[in-house]
Amino acid sequence: MDLLEQFRSFYFQNYPQDMENAIELFSIFGGLDISIDTTAYVDSLVYEHILSHYKSLNTQIEQLLESKEDVEKVLFALSKGDRRIFSIFKKARLNNQNGGIALGFLQQKGIIKIEHSREEDKRKFKPKLKKEEAKHRISDKFFISYPFLRFWFYFIYPHRKEIEKKEYEPFFQQFHREFSRYISLVFEELSSIFLDYYLQDKQIESIGSYWDANVEIDVYIVTKSAEIYVAECKWTNHKINKKELNKLLEKCQQLNITPAKVILFSKRGFSKELYQMQGKMLQLFDVNDFVLLVRSKPQNLSFPLAFG
Repeated sequence: MDLLEQFRSFYFQNYPQDMENAIELFSIFGGLDISIDTTAYVDSLVYEHILSHYKSLNTQIEQLLESKEDVEKVLFALSKGDRRIFSIFKKARLNNQNGGIALGFLQQKGIIKIEHSREEDKRKFKPKLKKEEAKHRISDKFFISYPFLRFWFYFIYPHRKEIEKKEYEPFFQQFHREFSRYISLVFEELSSIFLDYYLQDKQIESIGSYWDANVEIDVYIVTKSAEIYVAECKWTNHKINKKELNKLLEKCQQLNITPAKVILFSKRGFSKELYQMQGKMLQLFDVNDFVLLVRSKPQNLSFPLAFG
């Protein structure tokens, strides 16, 4: 089941208060077949549905992963890092062979999906590379298919010993410190899905993030007519200003591309200056626009993780 289906199923089972609430709670409970009170505090929901059921959930996750230690290490590394293959292996302290076996297991189970690098091999066009460029290895990325499993390995897994003893303070300290940053990836993935819908009349050839040794762009779109659209996604508690637009334009200059349109996504909206600049070359979206993804109710609500 893809992320859009999971998001729509979660939304129509729980009817969150607004799109910000929907994305926030989906990043925790996405993929789970449970009903939650979306008006309750997030801390209370995490305690009620996850921490207080830790033993049962942990048993079910171990069964899903067949208690493979290397697989758990890979999921922990994948949940927190830059998601590149070699970074995952390094953080998990696994060699390429054992790490590759663990990734293969997770792919076969549908727990992770691959995102192929769109970086061209510079060695084909630029024989003499700088030292740092020569060391750089083009690497694909992986992402965890279900938000709940990513949440588990990001926040629960590191504190499993304390949680087993019902000592929750270390978990909540990390949760409060890093939750906003954690949501950013889900927001980015949903933004990519949003643009796939919004720009469908442009005949999209490829869509996804872009990364190389020096530049990362959240969403990079190429159409059949060779037009390029670029987007950045910011899940922060302040309005986005022109500085973020300039950063994205600088990235485009580094890649030597001229986008047909630059797009910004924001949790809290934009400065007056950016709103005034919006037009043919600049498009702005905030979380309220994500209602586009839930305009029609799916015929069957489906949840791939029957935990809880």
